[in-house]
Amino acid sequence: MKESNQQEVVLDVQGLKTSFATEGGEVRAVDDVSFQVRKGRTLGIVGESGCGKSVTSLSIMRLIPTPPGRIAGGRIVYGGRDILSISNEEMRRLRGDEISMIFQEPMTSLNPVFTIGNQICEAIELHQGLSASQARAKAIEMLKLVGIPAAEERIDEYPHQLSGGMRQRVMIAMALSCTPNVLIADEPTTALDVTIQAQILDLLRELQKKLGMAIILITHDLGVVAEMADEVAVMYAGRIVEQGAVRDIFKNPRHPYTRGLLNSIPTLAHDPTGKPRKKRLETIPGIVPNLLELPQGCRFQARCTWVGEDCRKAEPELRPVSSGHQVRCIRELS
Repeated sequence: MKESNQQEVVLDVQGLKTSFATEGGEVRAVDDVSFQVRKGRTLGIVGESGCGKSVTSLSIMRLIPTPPGRIAGGRIVYGGRDILSISNEEMRRLRGDEISMIFQEPMTSLNPVFTIGNQICEAIELHQGLSASQARAKAIEMLKLVGIPAAEERIDEYPHQLSGGMRQRVMIAMALSCTPNVLIADEPTTALDVTIQAQILDLLRELQKKLGMAIILITHDLGVVAEMADEVAVMYAGRIVEQGAVRDIFKNPRHPYTRGLLNSIPTLAHDPTGKPRKKRLETIPGIVPNLLELPQGCRFQARCTWVGEDCRKAEPELRPVSSGHQVRCIRELS
């Protein structure tokens, strides 16, 4: 990877729109989403299931199944080019080499009939032009890098022979085998127990520091965002409703949805004597609206405790509330 300033924008997503044709009409799963990812930094994209996080990541990789899906608008600029306008062949060369992805469930992402070595070597041979023996040596090196013991023996094992944590490490090794500039991690710790989760996050942080790559971390877990991310984009019903530096969002969330997510995180409260006490978790009432029947005005209105008549008239635009901090809400929450 080329040397550059840590603040260099590696990936610039502008007005991305991705929709799916259904029997009931066209669903706008991602609706006018914009963000930037910088070299050596992590952007967390957070929200409930169905908010558009994973569709955003698949759109960047140009892996939206067509039909029924299509990228209906916007630009994704990487290396000075809009990757939505390049050929399929150019995108195949880019995907897995310069932009890689760790998928949500490794057992369904890894092919059960091929050894993990076969699967890692395939990517290395395709993108780096190495011989079979060179690719195998590189694959063993990558397995060691992600902390898999006895890599020389494990490389010939099949996915079902590995634990969930080991399979996730294999997915990371595969994604990093060509030293990408951008790594998309879609819920990389969801199916893992807490101890393994911590190990995987530590591994990603260590590899990012070593390789200088940018990371897009897709998650519903704000605790993971607090630990891993530099910036965060909060998504709701296909839109970004708040984005900014992690410290700003956690210290002073300005959107009611972001506040609801933060208030639902378990914390250890103390009484005046310093003894731990139970704190009742808050919940966000209601459910995410049907994307085929979005309300006029703010999409969060049916679940919002601050809702007013003005919220039902027109959907608010993202507006700046401080340097680098934007919110899609007309209320002056502080």
